[in-house]
Amino acid sequence: QTMNFKSSNFKIYLGSVYVAVLLAVIYFLFSNFDVSDLTSYEFIRENKDLISKHKESNIFFLTIVFFIIVVLLNLLLCPMLLPTLVIGFIFGKWLGTLILLFGNTLGGVLLYLLAKTFFSELIREKFATKFSKFIEFFNKNEIVYFMFFRFIGGGGTPFPIQNVLPVLFNMSAKNYIFATFFGIVPTTFVTTALGSGIENIIEQNAELDFLSVFLSPEIYLPILGFFIILILSFVLKKIFFKTK
Repeated sequence: QTMNFKSSNFKIYLGSVYVAVLLAVIYFLFSNFDVSDLTSYEFIRENKDLISKHKESNIFFLTIVFFIIVVLLNLLLCPMLLPTLVIGFIFGKWLGTLILLFGNTLGGVLLYLLAKTFFSELIREKFATKFSKFIEFFNKNEIVYFMFFRFIGGGGTPFPIQNVLPVLFNMSAKNYIFATFFGIVPTTFVTTALGSGIENIIEQNAELDFLSVFLSPEIYLPILGFFIILILSFVLKKIFFKTK
């Protein structure tokens, strides 16, 4: 007897696998690290040197590992702000941005195809009414409008929901990849640069002082970039998603 991949039993099984993997990752983190240590500046500073040594001797291997992690985080519907900062911290803004662009794009399209195949009815039920205005625009030109939708951060839509939203207008995988890759470039670069800036601050300061950190170009320039993106997003939303 062949398995019905669209059956409710299979969806429950697949969801259980997601939860099991996520719980396994959480268990690993909490069993190997003390939470108080993870929030300690001294702990982060000491382990930064360890991370740097591993990165210098295994840069290709670590790049592949973190690329796979980014793909898996997308498949597990995880928010990407903290992982983006961490990758910027470890790899710097240039390599970090490349890892995230390719990882988020691949993870996003895999999640989209998975959602389109198994959960299209559920997604339509949950989001069709809420995003009806956006869908009208996507149907006009899915590449352009979805790319700008990505650029404006989905108008505040969580990243995992952005990944599956094209189910509502049956976007082609090719167009999804193009629109996602170029649409997430600005926010990915700025957030990664902020993570890289934190790494530089830790390198230069034995103790963490909020004022000196905030006044550092490595920090205030990415924050300024965020504000510029917010302003551009507001303008682009008015232009491209203008309702009559």
